[in-house]
Amino acid sequence: MAASRETVLDALKTVVDPVAGGDIVGSGVVRALNVSDAGAVRFVMEIPPSAATAYQAVKAQAEAALAALDGITGVSIVLTGHTDKAPPDLKPQRKAEPKGPETIPGVAHLIAVASGKGGVGKSTVSANLACALAQQGRRVGLLDADVYGPSQPRMLGVSGRPASPDGKIILPMRNHGVTMMSIGLMTNEDQAVVWRGPMLMGALQQMMMQVQWGALDVLLVDLPPGTGDVSMTLAQKAQVDGAIIVSTPQDIALLDARKGIDMFNQLKVPILGMIENMSTHICSQCGHEEHVFGHGGVAAEARKLGVPLLAEVPLDLQIRVAADGGAPIVVSQPDSAQARAFQDVARALVARGVA
Repeated sequence: MAASRETVLDALKTVVDPVAGGDIVGSGVVRALNVSDAGAVRFVMEIPPSAATAYQAVKAQAEAALAALDGITGVSIVLTGHTDKAPPDLKPQRKAEPKGPETIPGVAHLIAVASGKGGVGKSTVSANLACALAQQGRRVGLLDADVYGPSQPRMLGVSGRPASPDGKIILPMRNHGVTMMSIGLMTNEDQAVVWRGPMLMGALQQMMMQVQWGALDVLLVDLPPGTGDVSMTLAQKAQVDGAIIVSTPQDIALLDARKGIDMFNQLKVPILGMIENMSTHICSQCGHEEHVFGHGGVAAEARKLGVPLLAEVPLDLQIRVAADGGAPIVVSQPDSAQARAFQDVARALVARGVA
């Protein structure tokens, strides 16, 4: 029988915090504790970077304390933290050279799939587009960077925990011809990820640079909605070939989509095009076509910006059912009209040489 969360916390309370005093639970060092049903314990130790050496010993003590418990099958502890250093000298003798965006080893192209707000179907578009590109013969990766709401494991029918043979390199999962990594594979499906900005940025960099992606023609990054830390970190740390903006036609979604576009413009990331999702609904009983969220708003915005309208994806029950079932519509019904929109986008990206 696996040890309980309370038992794990009691064991961690025996480990002394060398900086704050007291135990590492009471001092707030232990973050994002997860105890799986199988007895695997995972958590983050948020520490001052200047005390990293001292906390290596603390990490070893915590691992030993947990390993001694009955029902513990594994322990994984990640050290992370933020700096409290004073601001640098404003008049240095020599201007520091900033470190620019880096390429991800083995990845030829990187495309961000973004939206200004949640609920517009960005993750559904990402999953279907990844599978459609794989059907085009491309070597495709999908990074689920929507840390607070990771949905790609469910949409791509992937379960289990990624392996790490050396404790540093992470082996991603694979299904439907797509290599995939998500923070959702590291946590329970109903567990909230309660992380601050520095932890989010650290997790994203780990998933980009420490995952063994292999040789990929294109890596799609399913970003969280909005213009927060994760999107900024991606554009600043990795060489992004372009962004695809997903929005519904309604005005309130377009207002937020414009903010996302402005963010990428400020970060010098080109907009590859826009996708109007939930564009139209055709009744399965009578065939009547209805524009539930309006129609044409994304097309008008794309014309205004001078970027392509990549697709108008219908609001269709089968797209939702396929995503919930772990086989996106381009996989479960590749010859359907619903799948054709995603396949057309994939062909367009390949033709433009960005995928």
